[in-house]
Amino acid sequence: MSSNPKIDDALREAIITQPDVILDDSDVMQALIAANEKAMGGNIVDLRGIAMERLESRLDRLEDTHRSVIAAAYENLAGTNQIHRAILRMLDPVEFETFLRDLGGEVAEILRVDTVKLVLESVQNDNDPAVKRLGEVLSVAEPGFIDDYLTRGRSTPPRQVTLRGVQDGSEEIFGEKADWIRSEACLKLDFGEGRLPGLLVFGAEDPHMFGPQQGTDLLAFFTGVFERAMRRWLS
Repeated sequence: MSSNPKIDDALREAIITQPDVILDDSDVMQALIAANEKAMGGNIVDLRGIAMERLESRLDRLEDTHRSVIAAAYENLAGTNQIHRAILRMLDPVEFETFLRDLGGEVAEILRVDTVKLVLESVQNDNDPAVKRLGEVLSVAEPGFIDDYLTRGRSTPPRQVTLRGVQDGSEEIFGEKADWIRSEACLKLDFGEGRLPGLLVFGAEDPHMFGPQQGTDLLAFFTGVFERAMRRWLS
């Protein structure tokens, strides 16, 4: 039985020579399957075609999941390296004032945050000369301020790490920069028995920089290192 091809001889020869070109092209294969179903008529169910569609859909989902997992892994690795670099820089200074100035300078740049503020609770006021010199990074608050700020007045225990968006930053913390702060990371600090707590706050102009849906493991690790460094200075 002779065949009567309806396509160009050169194209037919190319397909016969390299059939993988057709098999690897999903759009062409979809068109061929659709033409085959049309030729069979509406009363015939092509189970093989249905199975292929389901398999293709499942493969697409697996590819999407694979890409998401890889992206998350790279993001986590980048975040880990960022935290490690910030910690190493934070541990370099041998004087307390340099330690705090670097916190608002190179450490903030490494973490890609717009501002860093350390809040210490104290029964004394903030008229101390050292506090005034380091006012861009350091501020003093009354006892109880930190828990109230973290919980926003609610009767819930404060978390070690709180990530959230804000409409306007707190002037008590960010001062004149408060108007453009749109998200913040709040790290509650435990300086040991007999000492009032502290709070380290990272402020960002980007409203998506920090949010409650993000993981806190790396920032919890940073908090632990910072607490230990502060205990050394406070002792």
